[in-house]
Amino acid sequence: MAGGHMARSPFEWIDEQARARSRAGLVRTLRPRPADSALLDLAGNDYLGLARHPEVTAGAARAARTWGGGATGSRLVSGSTELHAELERELAEFCGFESALVFSSGYAANLAAVTSLAPHGSLIVSDAGNHASLIDGCRLARGTTQVVAHADPDAVRKALDTRTGPAIVVSDTVFSVDGDAAPLTALAAACREAGVSDEPGVSDVPGESRASVESGRSGAALVLDDAHGLGVIGDGGRGAAWEAGLAGAPDVVTTVTLSKSLGSQGGAVLGPAHVIDHLVNAARTFIFDTGLAPAAAGAALAALRLLRGEPERAARARAVAVALYERLTAEGLEAVRPDAAVVSVRAPSPEQALRWAAECRAAGLAVGCFRPPSVPDGISRLRLTARADLTDGQLDRAVGVIIEARG
Repeated sequence: MAGGHMARSPFEWIDEQARARSRAGLVRTLRPRPADSALLDLAGNDYLGLARHPEVTAGAARAARTWGGGATGSRLVSGSTELHAELERELAEFCGFESALVFSSGYAANLAAVTSLAPHGSLIVSDAGNHASLIDGCRLARGTTQVVAHADPDAVRKALDTRTGPAIVVSDTVFSVDGDAAPLTALAAACREAGVSDEPGVSDVPGESRASVESGRSGAALVLDDAHGLGVIGDGGRGAAWEAGLAGAPDVVTTVTLSKSLGSQGGAVLGPAHVIDHLVNAARTFIFDTGLAPAAAGAALAALRLLRGEPERAARARAVAVALYERLTAEGLEAVRPDAAVVSVRAPSPEQALRWAAECRAAGLAVGCFRPPSVPDGISRLRLTARADLTDGQLDRAVGVIIEARG
């Protein structure tokens, strides 16, 4: 109280926003799950079914016993262990890149890649369907961002034609909302053509369109978020860059998460060694963040080794996704054909999407429910995630519940 009057709360605007969300049916709530849930899970991102695999949980426990419960500090102070280095070496080798750097989350990895590779005076060309972590990286970077139409290499070319300095093109490999894949080969071509001169007298060079060194202009770098590709796409799950023939290219950087196919937590940036060295010295989410907990690193390493020994898991995840899509669309539902493990089924409205998801849960099936503002096109969806460990019987059950619950 001041002068006998109650001061207005400085957070009244929060209450106003809460009321607006409630009126629009867009309120989000936390729902803690028990350790042993009876729900069949098609909502999480455990694409390969490894989060509870005995070898993965044993890897986590072994790492915690050996290294402790936490990393104890930032990676540059005390948070780098031999386990982190081992995970980085094996990730880079598996995915076909020269070097890797592990972060505390995939979000932190994306922020690091975009902000560190887009200095003042640079251009960032970002797909309109990119994940929030890439969008936030663009906002924090010192370069100028130009958002282009979704999965449109020609729009990327036009954007790159406007640049005067360095440039990066930023894209998900598999988009998290609809599960569609980016045209990586065409995007890489657009990036490389940005360094080609049309001036007379510049000769063709085998293996390249023309020498960017001779033309005085470098091509653009391609930065790919492979969160939904690792473990699902490519030879034995080696990722979308591998599948497109871009793994290990000197102008390609890939980020991955350890929390989806690898069933753990954390993220990594993969690329040329000198780029990774630059991130060690320039990425704020690496320099000023506590290192990934040893248990998470141990779990991710165990999962990676399992995937290497059981490459059929990747193909199974894709097959389950296609089966979900084909069976649901055969019943008249509108869905996007999956390019990886995400199956997006459209709902008429946010309210109906919520009701549909709630009915599925009541019938024993957990599904994702994506509504505005999380979806860029404003269309609400059920988001289903295929799992390699889903049995044919569980697949039958899931399809039946989704069809019955739509009303």
